Amino acid sequence: MLYVVPTPIGNLGDITMRSLEVLSSCDAIAAEDTRHTLKLLTHFNIKKPVISYFEHNKISRGKELLARLSAGENIAVVSDAGMPGISDPGADLIKLAVENNIEVSVLPGACAGITALVASALPTDKFVFEGFIGTDNKRINLFTDMIKKELRTVIIYEAPHRIVKTLTLLCSHIPQRRIAVCRELTKIHEDIFRGTVAEALAHFENNVPKGEFVIVIKGASEEDVTNICEMSDEDIYNRVRKLRAEGVGRNEALKRVAEECGKTRNDVYDICEKVKRPIDSLQS
Repeated sequence: MLYVVPTPIGNLGDITMRSLEVLSSCDAIAAEDTRHTLKLLTHFNIKKPVISYFEHNKISRGKELLARLSAGENIAVVSDAGMPGISDPGADLIKLAVENNIEVSVLPGACAGITALVASALPTDKFVFEGFIGTDNKRINLFTDMIKKELRTVIIYEAPHRIVKTLTLLCSHIPQRRIAVCRELTKIHEDIFRGTVAEALAHFENNVPKGEFVIVIKGASEEDVTNICEMSDEDIYNRVRKLRAEGVGRNEALKRVAEECGKTRNDVYDICEKVKRPIDSLQS
């Protein structure tokens, strides 16, 4: 049998009794980082063979593990922290086992995304998990298009060296959307920042981000989505012109309309350049 065993995301006291029983009784443990897992096992005085299983060896090592499972061994799969299979290669091993009629038992336990969602104080009745948005431009563009229209609460993971860049990206599209940035969950230095995206960006630009992050983003309102769907290029241009006629500065007008229609300031400027008639109507 393949046991899917969640491990603490920070506080070792969060491991369950059942997880300890399985780790103590299985034939071997497949771990994303063997060094990290050995520290956990040593803490609880568990001595079992630990097999390296991570993104770059999951195909070859997966076949080896499958052979052992098929021979009747009980193997536990763990990730560095939290529930295996959530943004880690454990999902591939689970799929491989199921496809080969190996019984899979998933133990309940710690999960950073769900912990952050509950701590965010944002709506929890409907939510979507996006994992790491990554650095691929195509994936980032798909994410930004989604986040402007997604009605459900959105959960993403982010590394400390990218947190400011990700908040900057969000700020260019949804600056006033409510957000919770959760850092070092369950650890001594746990910290949760709650506010708008713009406020979060300002905070982390002035406070060096450390530790692992989970970002929870409130979903769009029905009004937000309606504005995105209904504002044509002509509507956007006329809205900017109206604000300018009311005495609003060019940059501020572009920013306000960008927030209203779910586009970036630069997108709104480009649309105005394409549609505009009297060139001086948008000058600052």
